[in-house]
Amino acid sequence: MIGYAFMGRAHSQAWRSVDAFFDLPLEPAMVALAGRSAEATAQAAEKLGWAHAETDWKRLIDRDDVQIIDICTPGDSHAEIAIAALEAGKHVICEKPLANTVAEAEAMAAAARAAAARGARSMVAFNYRRVPAVALARRWVAEGRLGEIRHVRAQYLQDWIVDPEFPLVWRLQKDKAGSGALGDIGAHIIDTAEYITGERLTGVSALTETFVKERPLASGSAGLSAGGGAGRGTVTVDDAALFIGRLSGGGLASFEATRFATGRKNALRIEVNGSLGSLAFDFEAMNELWFHDHTLDGAEAGFRRVLATESSHPYVGAWWPPGHGLGYEHSFTHEVKDFIEAIAAGTAPEPSFDDGLRVQRVLAAVERSAADGSRFTTVEGS
Repeated sequence: MIGYAFMGRAHSQAWRSVDAFFDLPLEPAMVALAGRSAEATAQAAEKLGWAHAETDWKRLIDRDDVQIIDICTPGDSHAEIAIAALEAGKHVICEKPLANTVAEAEAMAAAARAAAARGARSMVAFNYRRVPAVALARRWVAEGRLGEIRHVRAQYLQDWIVDPEFPLVWRLQKDKAGSGALGDIGAHIIDTAEYITGERLTGVSALTETFVKERPLASGSAGLSAGGGAGRGTVTVDDAALFIGRLSGGGLASFEATRFATGRKNALRIEVNGSLGSLAFDFEAMNELWFHDHTLDGAEAGFRRVLATESSHPYVGAWWPPGHGLGYEHSFTHEVKDFIEAIAAGTAPEPSFDDGLRVQRVLAAVERSAADGSRFTTVEGS
């Protein structure tokens, strides 16, 4: 694994726990962790359960005892690492969004297709697909229980940078993150909407905004003010993105991604309205799925709460008795479980790098629409 911060910790938890709860065809071994600082990486490796620490990610690719490369770094390094790993015959799982640009994502997808022909598998880590309630929503849509999909409403609401004195971390710098709320959390709701509906966004019309345009430099950042103290830097990404879109089946969709929704911590919400019924999900109540069956008589119809903790629900049977809810970390364990099973079976894991490329193209269309005020911007390749 490369990187050991927020996502590295979440992925480490998944690698540690997956074999204890799922009967897997292959047993994962946590061989080595890579990071820039020798001391910090060694400490992280010991704490998170990795046997060895490296300060150069290329050494992981050179190691014969490493078959999987797990990329948990900022987006500016995804393409270089993933392409090198795939060309070396390693399987690759890469955090989202797949890359910082469409060109990088195209190169990664091409490398993944070439590597697949040689038996190397790759997957982009959209973990919310693996929340049982979300996977259950996908199942019901695929079974036709919602009928024709007509509307999707998707939101991802957070508030962690509302304070204007919050420092200029890497997620607020375009050269490292690619985009702001749009790529960080907007990518999730794009993928989740397409996953649940089984449809694709074909075009968008968008607005973006940066509310706080300068912030204090983060600890360790280069640059000092004229007086010799820590300075301030420019925020080069969006704080919020709003866009509407059209689905490949003809339905309409609206999306809102913001890190300025005061009071909302991690509210990924999605509602899907069809001709026969509707579904609604909110990650802040992640074990619940709300379902409306429109075929019932109006006198008794309405949204009903489904507790997605039954053993027959996706992934849940490996865990606890019904009613004993799962948490955020379980989605990563399910992700790793699916990846290992695909490797063992020699099948293509989902979401693929091509899926990640498609999301990247939607992100680019949103940015183009917001930049030039386009009423409607076609998604490349749709």
